[in-house]
Amino acid sequence: MSLSMYDAAVPATVRALKNLDAILDKAVAYAEGKKADPTILMGSRLAIDMLPFSTQIHRATETARGGAARLAQMEIPSLPDEDKTVAELKDRLAKTIAFLESIRAETFTGTEDRTITQKLAGKDMTFPAKQYLFGFMIPNFYFHVTTAYAILRHNGVEIGKIDFLRGI
Repeated sequence: MSLSMYDAAVPATVRALKNLDAILDKAVAYAEGKKADPTILMGSRLAIDMLPFSTQIHRATETARGGAARLAQMEIPSLPDEDKTVAELKDRLAKTIAFLESIRAETFTGTEDRTITQKLAGKDMTFPAKQYLFGFMIPNFYFHVTTAYAILRHNGVEIGKIDFLRGI
């Protein structure tokens, strides 16, 4: 059996997003244990010139939702990047997961032969579908997921590799 574009694009991103949701719960528990407002963690970053935790969640969900929709030739569901609280971020994750889980594997039939266009830095970039999936979508998605984990870990939240790999 060969690896399908659906198998590469959807199930692993759903698992990773569910894991992000679980670490959000750990972040809240950690902050509450320190008698701190969990929202403080949402604005945390590893370096002064990088995007904060909340934006890492935004980018991960945008990449998963937009990437799968482009590959499946579907309309990309819009979610404004206004979430700042844990509850809003969890809602964003839930909506993205629900969208991804609603996509049928058959929708990806013939995806390998498609051309994907995405606006990057204000310019339309065009990729063969395989290059888009394996060279852009997946690395970009995991960059933001990994950075989100690293920000929380850097701030003392007790998470580790098993939290990243949960569900395998």
